[in-house]
Amino acid sequence: MFKDYNVKLILHAGDWIAPFTLKRLAQAGIKIIGVFGNNDGEKRLLLEFAKKFNVDLKTETATISINDKNIALIHGTSSIIVEALARSNMFDVVVYGHTHKKELRRIGKTLLINPGEACGYLSGEATVAILDVETMDVKFLTLNV
Repeated sequence: MFKDYNVKLILHAGDWIAPFTLKRLAQAGIKIIGVFGNNDGEKRLLLEFAKKFNVDLKTETATISINDKNIALIHGTSSIIVEALARSNMFDVVVYGHTHKKELRRIGKTLLINPGEACGYLSGEATVAILDVETMDVKFLTLNV
């Protein structure tokens, strides 16, 4: 599916839940940068899988620069911190998770994207978000899981 949309980078905002999910996502053959979420109990094993499958897994935050766009990746357990990152004017985009509900909004110049959840267990909807960094268009896709 990601290749259908010419995805060059996958950002995962945490709550991997189990190491096998990291392995499955890595099978897409696309570079992955991720962070831990509050539901990631197997951190040591997740880090081992990340190393094995060439996934750049950070503990709390990651910053990425693509096409002169600065992106912050955070799980977002604290909405105060998510909004502070947006208000800092340091980032064009803040990608976060935690709530498991898809959301797209803007604070000042910063686009905030919550892709939702890929499994659909909590929200009832399995989704991902695709950002075109050239146009800054965001598209939410529903997954068949």
